[in-house]
Amino acid sequence: MRIGSTIFLIVVGAILAFAIDPTLVTFVDLKLVGYILIVAGVIGLVISLIMAAPRRQHRITESRSAVDPGTGEAVTRNETRDTGI
Repeated sequence: MRIGSTIFLIVVGAILAFAIDPTLVTFVDLKLVGYILIVAGVIGLVISLIMAAPRRQHRITESRSAVDPGTGEAVTRNETRDTGI
């Protein structure tokens, strides 16, 4: 679930729990369904925010220098790697 859909669940749950007359539908407890949707929306929102958080990354840069035996030139090799958790 994304952040928008979890907020939608919370809003629909709040409407069912607080704004609609519970006697409107007799075979379903609208307050209970509303509370379940609110809890599911909050849990989904927390998970969505955790998953969207930036990850720690490490950038490793290595430089190696050597002299070319044929020409006598100094050759430098730079290598960069990104690692994440």
